[in-house]
Amino acid sequence: MPIEPPSTRWVFPDPDEFDGYEHYDSDLVALGADLEPGTVLSAYRQGIFPMPIRRTAPMGWWSPVERGVLPLDRLRVTRSLRQSAKRFTVTTDRAYDEVVAGCANRSRPGRWINGEIVAAYRRLHDLGWVHSVEVWRGEDLVGGLYGVAVGGLFAGESMFHVDRDASKVALMALVDLLDDGSPDRLLDVQWATPHLMSLGAVEVTRQEYLRRLRRALGLRPPQDWA
Repeated sequence: MPIEPPSTRWVFPDPDEFDGYEHYDSDLVALGADLEPGTVLSAYRQGIFPMPIRRTAPMGWWSPVERGVLPLDRLRVTRSLRQSAKRFTVTTDRAYDEVVAGCANRSRPGRWINGEIVAAYRRLHDLGWVHSVEVWRGEDLVGGLYGVAVGGLFAGESMFHVDRDASKVALMALVDLLDDGSPDRLLDVQWATPHLMSLGAVEVTRQEYLRRLRRALGLRPPQDWA
């Protein structure tokens, strides 16, 4: 089982009661704190996640008003994607650092994963809370994703691909891993981008997300990560 780190000294605002900071979108609920394992886990358990605002600003902590989730029974898998998937091999936690490096590639538009984030999630990976899914073509890593697993929650952080469909195959494998028949497992994608919505992601209100989160946290982790 994952190792519980020392508790955080920081107190996050309750997203259920939060109206947003002046001059910031109300998805942002806090600034500052640290990225120690206990702090980050406490945030996820409250429906909050860290993401830098800009290089010189304090760390931003977010709880989107409209949260993106991917229902495990709603993933859209086309016939061509199933055929494409046969070209790849999928593993978990075999190449975590390489997956994060792919997601943090400086050439990617909108890149937000900085060194501070990389170090923080590596510590959580070492404790058993953060996991990766890798997609291989032969011996080459061609795609993958990583995220935080707490109970029945998997909070996807980022994914990448260098081969067509490889990130979609990683998502297919993740859904297969999570889908054990429990209706309360929760795959959080933070914001439902057009790309994720094309794969089946939907938006729910912050309040609905928090209700689902409370149920998910009461579950055991997937067997592969228990």
